[in-house]
Amino acid sequence: MDQTTKHASGSTLRDDTSADRERLLSHLRDAVTDAEQWLNTAVKDGSAEIEHAKTAFKETLQTAKTDLLRLEDSMLARSKLAAKATDTYVHDHPWGAVAVGAAVGVLAGLLIGATQR
Repeated sequence: MDQTTKHASGSTLRDDTSADRERLLSHLRDAVTDAEQWLNTAVKDGSAEIEHAKTAFKETLQTAKTDLLRLEDSMLARSKLAAKATDTYVHDHPWGAVAVGAAVGVLAGLLIGATQR
């Protein structure tokens, strides 16, 4: 079963989530690099640069936070779609779902029984 879901725009949730994750990681890398540069500059140049560094770092951090929230929203949407797909499958194939549940239960019982010996 394909786990991607089409948006009205034609893109998929998997593509959106991957892009959001890459954007977040890029912003976090930039924030760390910028913080290191600003700290080095602030130590050399004095207090005037510290205020500039603080402002620039806050902006970079705010961008990273925004991307993190976007990623969180995307992951929440994916989990809701997965839950809906699972619910639909169980309603359409109730005996298949029972069989899968029973198989998982038997396997778990065998594993637990094997570890207690």
